[in-house]
Amino acid sequence: MTGQASHRRHQIGHRDMESAVRPAPRTSRVPQHGITGLVRQGEREPTWLVRAEKPVQYEVRMVDDLLDPSRSDLAEAGVTERTDHRRFVVIDANVEAHYGRRLRAYFEAHRLEPWFCTLAVEERSKTMDSVTRVVKELDKFGISRRHDPVIAVGGGVLLDIVGFAASLYRRSTPYVRVPTTLIGIVDAGVGVKTGVNFESHKNRLGTYFAPALALLDKTFLRTLDERHVCNGLAEILKIALIKDRELFELLEAHGPELLRTRLQPTSVQDDTGQQVLERAIHGMLQELQPNLWEHELHRLVDYGHTFSPSIEMRALPDLLHGEAVNVDMALTTVIAHGRGLVTEQDTSRIGRVMRRLRLPQYHPVCDATSLITALEDTVRHRDGYQRLPLPVGIGDARFVNDVTPEEIARAVDTLAAGGLDAR
Repeated sequence: MTGQASHRRHQIGHRDMESAVRPAPRTSRVPQHGITGLVRQGEREPTWLVRAEKPVQYEVRMVDDLLDPSRSDLAEAGVTERTDHRRFVVIDANVEAHYGRRLRAYFEAHRLEPWFCTLAVEERSKTMDSVTRVVKELDKFGISRRHDPVIAVGGGVLLDIVGFAASLYRRSTPYVRVPTTLIGIVDAGVGVKTGVNFESHKNRLGTYFAPALALLDKTFLRTLDERHVCNGLAEILKIALIKDRELFELLEAHGPELLRTRLQPTSVQDDTGQQVLERAIHGMLQELQPNLWEHELHRLVDYGHTFSPSIEMRALPDLLHGEAVNVDMALTTVIAHGRGLVTEQDTSRIGRVMRRLRLPQYHPVCDATSLITALEDTVRHRDGYQRLPLPVGIGDARFVNDVTPEEIARAVDTLAAGGLDAR
């Protein structure tokens, strides 16, 4: 361990004699579903107990060639019986360069009038300034609060910005997600989280706000640069490592081909890319659906997201989100191996797959001191406990609360020396 890290306190989060071996308590503030109504209690100092529920339903739909004018999915997305011919579209500037002409032709074919708000987005522009830009355009457009759909077309950063703006505008305005990147299709586009960064903190401001519809079209990936394909494959690898061994084996067997083809079909008989996408999306939704509002803070999908928020923000612009997630997964795989949860053979397999997917396992910002600080911040986010998912073999995981500074330092040394498969 470095000299700076050695004198840091050795307890990160609640970790007394018992908490190292027992799970953190399940969150007690889970609402009592099915109980609604208004109850008055007391006479001289009355108290009113208000109980209400908000049912949430949204659709995640995979489509092929969304911008084909013969398809009505996008034209009908988010409409009600009072929706007119106008559409408010927020689009990533890079996506508009590739698909703007086709998108306009699509709306024209369906006799719709789009209003485009074009944003040049990257992680550093994921701020309240971008949200304010969308809000100003919504005011100019004069959107109906419930009947004019907001359509977000772009990658995960844009989807987060637009979702956040929609959740705030008149306290909630329906919106539709059209992810155009792999990380958007398998991660940002399918859940209910929105948010922006604040100062040096990733997603420090945000809401839970489900889209009316998410339209997932893998043909957008044809124009995605290879690095962003790798970026999305990191989130797919996350799902594979924590709950889907078969998905891991698909990545292991076909990783370079998936990169080369950008997950497009290679023949009528062979569509491995579709299999990978369906398994990753289904696995993600299986984890999200029972716990959309995160009343339960033990979340398997937090795998790879303990250290990565800090790594990503400190390394900007060097690392994309999925790349930072992969560094986190490499770190926690080393820790899991040290605890006997992952064998030497499986550790090497995981490292080889990461390399074949061209994902980094280390970055110079990953010193022990900064990672200990990152874990301390995550503990605050997880209500005082680490609740840290560690892989168990390949395809399973468990939560721990007792990762130590010494383990973090050893993991950093291992990755700096060459990675998981250089042992």
